[in-house]
Amino acid sequence: MAILVRLNGEQSELPDGLTVETLLGHLGVKATRVAVEVNETVVTKDRYATHRLSGGDSIEIVAFVGGG
Repeated sequence: MAILVRLNGEQSELPDGLTVETLLGHLGVKATRVAVEVNETVVTKDRYATHRLSGGDSIEIVAFVGGG
């Protein structure tokens, strides 16, 4: 079964039952290099494994960029 979410501003279909942690793995994104917001609330890294995603969620994944 799949759920529909808005991922970085675009409608996306994802497998049901994903957590933030499994979403990042599904996308091939390293958790240490991003910040994740679900429904305009930052999800802290210690909650990635337990924060379940639901249909209709708005998810923003922002990569950290170094520079000087």
